Amino acid sequence: MAVQKMATASLKRYELPPLPYAPDALEPYISKEQLSLHHDKHHQAYVTGANANLEKLEKARQEGAEIDMKALLKELSFNIGGHVLHTLFWPTMAPAGKGGGGAPKGALADRIEQEWGSFDRFKAEFTKTAASVEGSGWAALAYDSMTARPVIMQIEKHNNNVYPSLKILMVLDVWEHAYYVDYKNNRGQFIDAFWNVVNWDAVNKRLENL
Repeated sequence: MAVQKMATASLKRYELPPLPYAPDALEPYISKEQLSLHHDKHHQAYVTGANANLEKLEKARQEGAEIDMKALLKELSFNIGGHVLHTLFWPTMAPAGKGGGGAPKGALADRIEQEWGSFDRFKAEFTKTAASVEGSGWAALAYDSMTARPVIMQIEKHNNNVYPSLKILMVLDVWEHAYYVDYKNNRGQFIDAFWNVVNWDAVNKRLENL
């Protein structure tokens, strides 16, 4: 039986998005060296990996070859998860005093007040979530449309413990590659620094655009 050929050349691929600010814009909280390595090397690796996974799938379809689907789709999930979360992460931050830091306003502030009672209580819970991720992972603020409530999510790796279909509003990367140049193995210091560069306007817009 002949294998039908696919026009794979025209299929889209994942691409690394540019940073929405200069590599040194988040200093002193995140250095130019740290940010450049994180974006240009680590995020790029997930983009490259996801595209390689897709190409492997496409080649198998072209040739009618057998493939370890379970292993490949697990790897693809990991790489796509890494790409998606990092793509959300960069605009979640902005230079301190120029859109970054402070406290949220508008609809987001109202939702946080309603759910947690105060921004300080939300901040403390999110900080504990980020600090206690086992191994490598993320802390995320998401929105559950079924209950119309914001929820905090702890993601291991890029794709474990994700609440299906919930829209992510804010993410914090706590893999060591996000902070090892600036903070060595002190995740807590990095989390404290993150609050100085959170782009609440961007997070608020994600909520408003649901």
